Amino acid sequence: MTVDCDALVVGAGPAGLLAAEAMARAGRTVLIAEARPSAARKFLMAGKSGLNLTMDEPLATFLPPYAEAAPALRPALTAFGPAEVQQWARDLGQPVFTGSSGRVFPKAMKASPLLRAWLARLRDLGVRLETRWRWTGWTDAFVFDTPGGARRIAPRTAVLACGGASWARLGSDGAWAGLMGDVPLAPFQPANMGFAVNWSAHMARHFGTPVKNVGLRAGPTTLRGEFVISRDGVEGGGIYALSRPLREGAQLTLDLAPDLSLDTVRARLARPRGKTSLANHLRKTLRLDPVKQALLMEFARPLPDDIAPLVKALPAPLIGPRPMDQAISTAGGIRLDALDDHLMIRARPGIFAAGEMLDWEAPTGGYLLTACLATGLWAGRHAAHWH
Repeated sequence: MTVDCDALVVGAGPAGLLAAEAMARAGRTVLIAEARPSAARKFLMAGKSGLNLTMDEPLATFLPPYAEAAPALRPALTAFGPAEVQQWARDLGQPVFTGSSGRVFPKAMKASPLLRAWLARLRDLGVRLETRWRWTGWTDAFVFDTPGGARRIAPRTAVLACGGASWARLGSDGAWAGLMGDVPLAPFQPANMGFAVNWSAHMARHFGTPVKNVGLRAGPTTLRGEFVISRDGVEGGGIYALSRPLREGAQLTLDLAPDLSLDTVRARLARPRGKTSLANHLRKTLRLDPVKQALLMEFARPLPDDIAPLVKALPAPLIGPRPMDQAISTAGGIRLDALDDHLMIRARPGIFAAGEMLDWEAPTGGYLLTACLATGLWAGRHAAHWH
């Protein structure tokens, strides 16, 4: 039996929830179908470490990190950019603050209060949320595997917001790609992920240690940041920000003394050290802490007589990216040229798509969440007017 439906959303992450809200506010009767037992599980997991909502910066500065996807995302981000995200959180009773790096967080520093308020607002708008409904196919109707058996839903309009292909246990398993038929897709790739390193046994004592105030370069991209040494390799903000060029084969180079010039490093290292060990000499002259010294020894042994160039540009040999399911996000998905300006799938009139299903990527720092929210709202507003 096929059940008629006014407006359907597949996926209850941030993009799907905001699409549902947009359609409900426009007077549509909305059903959300979510495969997992509860809504927005990846959103909640991200919120455990502070929930970086967006960046406090103008759109002209905010857009470039989306690279070649920026022109396609511009309309949605113009309508719902950093300022609108902050107001959205406040409207849900969650005041925000801006950190020293420009990142915006809710004062509660977690996602659960915001999500509870959001789900309550959706219920007040009449939105129906069904969990454990896994989308398994579509022809003339959407087919779901549900606790009560197979269900066929024929919506007048729909928004797909099924997520990317990382963190499968939270719902983003990318299985939807096998249902898309002739809709053009770009292959999934990990984004904002760590990279494997073949560490020697000497590095074990540094596992879990942050490497702070370091310069990182990959191809033409240079930044100041920090990262963490893990058992498997390197991860953390500085690495994630360079994950795309590193994934594409660029060499990672570390500047262990970013506040000093090469000449200054060389001059300081040339000071007589007497019986002082090299480790103490590096600590006293350059203030290199033990983990930076360990990286120098790990990647540059045997050390040459002139180590100043290595302090300023230490090549870090990476084996490759960590598995996609461990990535924070993914590149790939529905190609942007397969969508019209309203994020409707050209091959499926009346069916829109949003969030990480689309082929775009961006660094952490609120860019991911803001674009998911913005595309969800944009798709939902236009789906609301589809008849």
